[in-house]
Amino acid sequence: MSHLFSPLTLRSITFRNRIFVSPMCQYSSIDGMPTDWHLVHLGSRAVGGAGLVMVEASAVDPIGRISPDDSGIWSDAHAEAFRPVASFIKAQGAVPAIQLAHAGRKASTQIPWLKGSGLADEERGWQPLAPSDIAFADGYRVPRTMSSSDIDATVAQFVCAARRALAAGFEVIEIHAAHGYLLHEFLSPLSNHRTDEYGGSLENRMRFPLRVVEAVRSAWPAELPLFIRISATDWAEGGWDVEQSIAFSKRTKALGIDLVDCSSGGNVATAKIPLGPGYQVAFSREIRRNAGIATGAVGLITGAKQAEGIVASGEADVVLLARQLLRDPYWPLHAARELDVEVAWPNQYLRAKM
Repeated sequence: MSHLFSPLTLRSITFRNRIFVSPMCQYSSIDGMPTDWHLVHLGSRAVGGAGLVMVEASAVDPIGRISPDDSGIWSDAHAEAFRPVASFIKAQGAVPAIQLAHAGRKASTQIPWLKGSGLADEERGWQPLAPSDIAFADGYRVPRTMSSSDIDATVAQFVCAARRALAAGFEVIEIHAAHGYLLHEFLSPLSNHRTDEYGGSLENRMRFPLRVVEAVRSAWPAELPLFIRISATDWAEGGWDVEQSIAFSKRTKALGIDLVDCSSGGNVATAKIPLGPGYQVAFSREIRRNAGIATGAVGLITGAKQAEGIVASGEADVVLLARQLLRDPYWPLHAARELDVEVAWPNQYLRAKM
């Protein structure tokens, strides 16, 4: 009996296995709209047997995009454009999900393969928003410090995005509070230098992200799961760390979060991250044990037996794969064969099963 291929039920949704597709920015949207690229990219991973397929970080506001080519869901037209994507994912037996995001001070940047950093206004850029007017790194734009009204407006934007995600047919939302983007920026004392009720103490730094969680949970149907992605550590002295992540996860659980997707880093440009196979699994294990909440492990998980061991040992409830699923969209089908598990293949592909 494989733990990796056992079903998982959260609220009213049952996932056919514990292999989830991480949200991966494709930098291929037009004015935030998904294109045929997204339908094929995401749809092929659903055909490939994943239990959940998650749309990339989708901005709740145009200025919350990482780049001008990022996905967004700030209008009803965006929700309508996503409807065929969500419908196809579900038709293949996977659960359609979307990550709601705001890039904060890491917004208005060039797409990665053009190797740029901050974009000027004349380059399709804009001034980002952040908890404090501290640029992420040299070459990035200096953000404008958010006012209380900006914070209130952003909470409302997350709520509207959640309602549009439901209208589009998504069954899981993940709130993006990781990788140095806006909600993570508020959590970390390295990026949040505020002296008002949103800065200073841990309680104050958590206030805005927790407001977003509470508001989205209230707008999202009670029968549908809500995830949150966090960076469990900044990998930098004096920054956000595992102990604070456990405290934050406990608070999000009380507000109705069902699973914490445990990543790390992204908030400090000079952080030294000890990359290696499964290098973030320990964060998932500690948060699961100490916050009493379901977790997802992510980060250089590439092998079937490796993934099986993570779930079987209780280090995580699910694994989220990114680069490995870029290399092989049908990794779940191949992993099942390696683990000697019988899983259904699409009828159209049965001739290749044996």
